[in-house]
Amino acid sequence: MESPGPSVRCPVQEQRARWERKRACTARELLETERRYQEQLGLVATYFVGILRAKGTLRPPERQALFGPWELIYGASQELLPYLEGGRWGQGLEGFCPHLELYTQFAANAERSRTTLQEQLKKNKRFRRFVRLQEGRPEFGGIQLQDLLPLPLQRLQQYENLAIALAENTGPNSPDHEQLTRAARRISDTAQRVHTISQKQKNDQHLQRVQALLSGRQAKGLISGSRWFLRQGWLLVVPPRGEPRPRMFFLFSDALLMAKPRPPLHLLQSGTFACQALYPMAECQLHRVFGHSGGPCGGLLSLSFPHEKLLLMSTDQEELSHWYRSLTLASSSQKN
Repeated sequence: MESPGPSVRCPVQEQRARWERKRACTARELLETERRYQEQLGLVATYFVGILRAKGTLRPPERQALFGPWELIYGASQELLPYLEGGRWGQGLEGFCPHLELYTQFAANAERSRTTLQEQLKKNKRFRRFVRLQEGRPEFGGIQLQDLLPLPLQRLQQYENLAIALAENTGPNSPDHEQLTRAARRISDTAQRVHTISQKQKNDQHLQRVQALLSGRQAKGLISGSRWFLRQGWLLVVPPRGEPRPRMFFLFSDALLMAKPRPPLHLLQSGTFACQALYPMAECQLHRVFGHSGGPCGGLLSLSFPHEKLLLMSTDQEELSHWYRSLTLASSSQKN
């Protein structure tokens, strides 16, 4: 008589075991990374914020611009860590959620913080010497202040990933399932707001950079805050007669700007571009043209506007494809 084989585990039990393993692994990662995060927050709070306040090396407005709500964020981590160490993840994370507004404030101040650090390092000799001294402490392990300042925003992304993983691997009958689910949702909402703020700041940087490249009376006010920068680059403008002319194009969410370079020997405006035309993308009819470029040319793009038609050429097929996709995106978004 054959002996019975090994008992087969129930699929439900196997799934629960997998959930528990992933949950334990995620909880361990959350705890270990929070300890390291709090340590780094504490270094900045102690050796930079606290000492700068005591020494008066930076005036309060400059110190606030540089660090924002850093000390409050440090305090929020100090409140959270004991819950994680005690295995009360749902209670800890849900209790942490009221502090998420600090991360939104920190994100809104990020560009101001970056420029303040650059300005003070450049013009404030006492501050520059102080930063070098503090960064040389063994506690920092060679990490510079500029690399530590983005830490809270990086940690917010980790919070989102880990909170979602904890919630997804916690059974619905677990006592902290609802707490983890609510916390994960609130953290994700905050992370999305912070991402939107970051994208707006990057766009503003692009607009300011483009505005600095443009010169002349026509260039004033062209780069408004409501525009989103998409891409820039050289393309050849093919006229009805004559040779193609290279022009610099700046594509925004609502307009295409064509500019030509100022003469290299121009006394005041060398290295800048003169605006020649601004085309509204809402009125653009875009077509990709094949077989008219001849030889090794990548091809042509045809852009039709109510009062003008542009033929734009590139010898780089890949570059032309990138432009076509970007122009299509801008045109379609303005017509929806």
